[in-house]
Amino acid sequence: MSRVAKKPIALPKGVECTIGADRVSVKGPKGSLSLARPQGIDVVMENGQVQFSTADADRIPMAGTARALLANMITGVSEGYVRKLELVGVGYRAAMAGKDLNLSLGFSHPVLFKTPDGITIATPTQTEILVSGADKQCVGQAAAKIRGYRPPEPYKGKGVRYSGEKINMKEAKKT
Repeated sequence: MSRVAKKPIALPKGVECTIGADRVSVKGPKGSLSLARPQGIDVVMENGQVQFSTADADRIPMAGTARALLANMITGVSEGYVRKLELVGVGYRAAMAGKDLNLSLGFSHPVLFKTPDGITIATPTQTEILVSGADKQCVGQAAAKIRGYRPPEPYKGKGVRYSGEKINMKEAKKT
């Protein structure tokens, strides 16, 4: 059994966990998520803690993965996940158009990003984007898609970047 899989997951206040034959569902103040239960892995809930175990030696790595996914789901439905993006460049702007995100990224046309289900996008300023939701994977995927429209370039650093991301700047050509 891996060290990750041995660690029990404590359920915070207001979070409900339902263990079925083929799915594990988590419900909390930020929403509800479910995970397909891997075969050969036992999920047991005792006094407010979820514990993973397996008898099959081939399934040991999968037990650690399932435990990490369930822990992320529990954090997501109780606290939620947020990714902050910054726009760096002259004329680069972001604004909400209904539920969709309208980006001006120096192209000849504006880029319209349709907000996926379960994700909330906010623009506190014209150069900041906050992507939030309960599902860690969906929040990261949406943020990566937005960043993918104009990734930071290495000469001036212009583009869409994660907050706190360090860009390795290159030196301009010397003649």
